[in-house]
Amino acid sequence: MMKTKYLFKYLFVVIVLCCSTVAKASYVLLPMDAETQQNHLKAYGITYWTLSKDLKVKWLLNYRGGSFLLPDTEQIRKECTIRGVSYEVLSDAETTAILDEISSPSKNMEAVILEKAPKIAVYSPKGNQPWDDAVTMVLTFAEIPYETIYDQEVLNDNLILYDWLHLHHEDFTGQYGKFYANYRATPWYIQEKAEAEKQAAELGYSKVSDQKLAVALKIRDYVVGGGFMFAMCSATDSFDIALAAEGVDICEPMFDGDPSDPGYQSKIDYSKTFAFKNFTLERSPNVYEFSSIDMTRNRRINKETDYFSLMEFSAKWDPVPTMLCQNHTMLVKGFMGQTTAYNPNEVKSNVLVLGENKTNGEARYIHGIKGKGFFTFYGGHDPEDYTHRVGDPKTELELHPTSPGYRLILNNVLFPAAKKKKQKT
Repeated sequence: MMKTKYLFKYLFVVIVLCCSTVAKASYVLLPMDAETQQNHLKAYGITYWTLSKDLKVKWLLNYRGGSFLLPDTEQIRKECTIRGVSYEVLSDAETTAILDEISSPSKNMEAVILEKAPKIAVYSPKGNQPWDDAVTMVLTFAEIPYETIYDQEVLNDNLILYDWLHLHHEDFTGQYGKFYANYRATPWYIQEKAEAEKQAAELGYSKVSDQKLAVALKIRDYVVGGGFMFAMCSATDSFDIALAAEGVDICEPMFDGDPSDPGYQSKIDYSKTFAFKNFTLERSPNVYEFSSIDMTRNRRINKETDYFSLMEFSAKWDPVPTMLCQNHTMLVKGFMGQTTAYNPNEVKSNVLVLGENKTNGEARYIHGIKGKGFFTFYGGHDPEDYTHRVGDPKTELELHPTSPGYRLILNNVLFPAAKKKKQKT
């Protein structure tokens, strides 16, 4: 009788343990919808941090704003709490139900596996302050590590060490950002020009424009070989212009000491560019513009109504553009820059427009494939500073933890981590 009693007690304990195991949570969901997540930007940091621990993550495309599904560990929960990231604890059954919903052919959703934390390089002069660049600001805020590189490292073939490269408000044409008209007499402009010329000479180039072209060609080769490149503001159009003007002097004497090539517009080779075609270069050194690619001078819209809309793609058939457009809203607040937006008539037909301002008839956010690699161009300087100007104070991202515009940058940061599927578009 005693044996039977102990047997029943043993079985009861076993059953309780089994039930508790079944009920025990197996996953942590980082919801990315507008209603639930209190810090979208730091949620990307948690996802990156999880990947850096050699744990895989599922990116749930179009599910609650592009949520992340992480393995449930005490360390992950603790990290979410420390960083102020909203999370939900899911059982196996709840997780299965979500994944079943996502896999349904009737749902425009997909679960993409993120496999490893990409190694990130930011192309930026060593003296630049972190707040000069929206990407370095958001990487720092999200607690995603990166390394800063510049011309010497690029020319020494160090790009091969990185999975993802960012370029920001750089001038690859050798015209010093076209700041000549307003700033040529200021100490910072004079100093930066002198330092650029000194560096070019040290690296074996007679002109800054020649050195910047060499850098652009190295970056081109990095992308063609399978790299991921993300550029913002003037780094987008000046990069393509430099490639198209290879072997052609488009700089006026105040920039490089000698005249430009006569009729240089007719010598531009659009086949060499990543994204743009048939553009007309701005010849005047007194105009703060590189070419007809940028729509800044043609904009006719008030700040209060300046928004651009994200395009909708098939998550199951086109996961790449879907990833890059994940957000808790389809309308993103506009913002200006030296290069604010792109003339859609000068965007190549094989380049995807991910975001557009229909009122102005402009492309704001574009993506394409070059060789084995990918590139994304994002117009504007700072998604939470509408008209950022030289000397303006930095943006405090603590005041914008749910910024849709900054989310687009972080989508690109995580993009290289995804297990690749063939794109249909």
